[in-house]
Amino acid sequence: MIDVSCEMRIRVSFMPPAVLIDGLQKRYGDVEAVKDVSFTIAPGEIFGLLGPNGAGKTTTIRCLCTLSTPDAGKVEVNGVSVLDNPPLARQMLGYIAQDVALDKVLTGRELMQLQAALYHMPARVARDRIEQMISLLELTDWADKKSGTYSGGLKKRLDLALGLLHQPDVLVLDEPTVGLDIETRSAVWQFLRQLREAGTTVLLTSHYLEEVDALSDRVAIIDQGKVIAAGTPSELKDRVGGDRITLRLREFTPDDEANQARGILQTLPCVEEVIVNTAQGNSLNLVVSSQSDALMTVQQALKDASLPTFGISQSRPSLDDVYLAATGRTLMDAEIAAAGSRDLKAERKQAMKGA
Repeated sequence: MIDVSCEMRIRVSFMPPAVLIDGLQKRYGDVEAVKDVSFTIAPGEIFGLLGPNGAGKTTTIRCLCTLSTPDAGKVEVNGVSVLDNPPLARQMLGYIAQDVALDKVLTGRELMQLQAALYHMPARVARDRIEQMISLLELTDWADKKSGTYSGGLKKRLDLALGLLHQPDVLVLDEPTVGLDIETRSAVWQFLRQLREAGTTVLLTSHYLEEVDALSDRVAIIDQGKVIAAGTPSELKDRVGGDRITLRLREFTPDDEANQARGILQTLPCVEEVIVNTAQGNSLNLVVSSQSDALMTVQQALKDASLPTFGISQSRPSLDDVYLAATGRTLMDAEIAAAGSRDLKAERKQAMKGA
């Protein structure tokens, strides 16, 4: 008698990952956008790519979706190489970009009909799928209106419908909720959970910590073109240890006071690590044991040393703490630095034009 359950387990164990990226590298001129990115995504899971703007998230998914050609590395969808067989890989992928780009003249239904034609879907199948998407994403009242009249939330729903119309095995979303209001954002979250329950694999990129934490089964954190941490959100947070205390002695703490405080706090038994965050006015980020009086112990030690406390708070570890432990800066710091770099480049470009 054949053990069917055993046979199924063996078959599943040999299934290729829904997405495999190994040693991915991509350069644009002098800019090394992706230096070394590797991860796998299991079928039917939501996988989050977390990192600041400019970290390499969008370049990674553009290589996955055959929109950019890698300089090195392996990229596969369900065991199919996107380099060797891009048409077949595209059939298994749905891609929804960060910026919604819809023809403003066509209606939502007409855009879906065009998408169906591009994927060579039979007419009857296309009609059924379009009606299913209209119902699923609550577009009934808007399907026959020009998409140029849609709100931001409706445009995002239509974009999801277009990406899902051909029933892809893997749905790729680049910053899916940027610019959406809280209600629409919550609706998108719920819809993505429903897709996972139905067996669709979802890869999403985001710099929203709470979004990745709430949705993802596993996470890879990217910084400066490299994966610096990967695992489930719980695993990543457990790796960085105990509770977090963030404090400032003054609104902009002088270097000497920050160093003095660091020396004092490092001697306390409840303090495991002290990081001086220079990007935020020399704030101090402490890893402390989870004892209930750690906050009071820290405050008393600073008071005894006649050091003022401008602000102090204690919290459980977050994904931002994971990023801070790996890079020495928070995601917000990285976003600010990236924005400053872009502004500087724009200023230089403008200056060269005027020269």
